Amino acid sequence: MTAARVRRVVTTRVGGRSRPPFASFNLSAGVGDDPAAVRANRARLRRELGVPVTFLQQVHGTVVATVSEPSALDDPDIPGTDAAVTATPGLALAVLAADCVPVLLADPQAGVVGAAHAGRVGAAAGVVPATIAAMTELGADVRRLEVLLGPAVCGACYEVPAAMQAEVEETLPGSASRTRRGTAGLDIRAGLHRQLAELGVARIGVDPRCTMEDRDLYSHRREQRTGRLAAVTWFDPGGPAGTGAVSRA
Repeated sequence: MTAARVRRVVTTRVGGRSRPPFASFNLSAGVGDDPAAVRANRARLRRELGVPVTFLQQVHGTVVATVSEPSALDDPDIPGTDAAVTATPGLALAVLAADCVPVLLADPQAGVVGAAHAGRVGAAAGVVPATIAAMTELGADVRRLEVLLGPAVCGACYEVPAAMQAEVEETLPGSASRTRRGTAGLDIRAGLHRQLAELGVARIGVDPRCTMEDRDLYSHRREQRTGRLAAVTWFDPGGPAGTGAVSRA
């Protein structure tokens, strides 16, 4: 089978219709933003990417949806779902985040992609292994997987109580960190990187941006009431083999 070109896009908060505190390219329908502004932002995303985009109603769980048909712009987000997989060409999957880790996965040879929303709760509960399991049911091979861990709050900024740090470290080893203040912290990307490597994934990329530090990105910890960026992936069987670079809408 000829490898398909994997496309990945991570949006910023710039260039949309949303007003403060969601300004301006908020893509979440569940944060209290004007629904008309969210629809306009999502329409722009679809238009610029040139593909339909499926969104999820994320609940910090481990449910994975297998998607085979594109959704219409006005279709509701898939309820109670934090990850999705597909083997349908040109069908984009999006996960939303504002400190949590967006995880984009692909097996270009099998033509299977996945997207997972991995916050502290979902990552510790195993949303990423659940996504990989769903991808293998569609023909993916963990040894061929390429994974991008998107922008998220970094371990130097993510301060948590020591008991919470220990609890997460027990289920997601490698996630414990120290903040710049010398207090207990969490680096969920580091824990996911270790988890992926132990599962046999060899190609793991990391977008190093910290959502709390980079004001072009949304951060719930920094602003509380705010919007959500989107990490989007799909595969283009008509494109050359290989992996497309991360870009920003």
